[in-house]
Amino acid sequence: MDKAMKNRKLLKTIQNKVLIYIPLMLFALLMMGPFLWLLSVSLMPGKNVFAFPPAIFPTFIDFKNYVDVWQYMDFLKYIWNTVIITFFGVVFSILLCSLTAYPLAIFKFKGKNIIFVALIATMIIPAAAGLVVNYLTINKLGLINTFTGVVLPGLVTVFNVFLFRQAFMGIPSDIRDSGKMDGASELRIWWQLMMPMIKPAIAVVALFEFMASWNSFLWPIIVLNTDKYPLASALSFLNGQFSYNFGWIAAGTVISVLPIIIVFLLTQKYFMEGISGAIKG
Repeated sequence: MDKAMKNRKLLKTIQNKVLIYIPLMLFALLMMGPFLWLLSVSLMPGKNVFAFPPAIFPTFIDFKNYVDVWQYMDFLKYIWNTVIITFFGVVFSILLCSLTAYPLAIFKFKGKNIIFVALIATMIIPAAAGLVVNYLTINKLGLINTFTGVVLPGLVTVFNVFLFRQAFMGIPSDIRDSGKMDGASELRIWWQLMMPMIKPAIAVVALFEFMASWNSFLWPIIVLNTDKYPLASALSFLNGQFSYNFGWIAAGTVISVLPIIIVFLLTQKYFMEGISGAIKG
């Protein structure tokens, strides 16, 4: 009798998992559909990209598009430009956003909540609204056609400040008190005690900033000359005035998103921990 009950429980467990995982797999495939179609188009040169139904999975594999687009564009130069912009964008964004969030989370002073609410309220302002102001500021500082001019306007974002603030608020106050008792300055406490405690939040911010900097398109076109374009902006060269090769565009796009996929796979553990910590906070 016990064996029959165990078999029924096992069967019920399997059925429940099937009912859960099958819809999740179908939903994941639906979300991956556009990327799979893009990958399929990049691997099938000469294929009609507007054929219906679309080819989600390639029927044959040919890397001609990748070879042609690599020879057509100086990919190494544009990748190097993107690496420079992304590196400084990620590093300084983590430092400045965490420095901004630290007093909002730890210190007690009048008007702290008003300042935080005012920061959150700025999130309703569309990013495009700041393009003219940012351009005038960068131009006044003499930073046109420089990587600094590309990186500077986006170093501090409200979302990153909010994420760091929630992470700092989850750290027990005893950690800071112990640093104070040892005579450490507030800056040293922030760097040596607090920052190591919020590695998941740092990973989340690093991933978001990496994606934003790597995929930066419009702002670099406004600020930089063509020889300093990052990869996303340089892909616009594949678009002709009267015609375009969609296979080349697909291949170039796949090449540009591969680093993002790799970075996400390497940081997904910290990413999930950081997101869950921010929600709980």
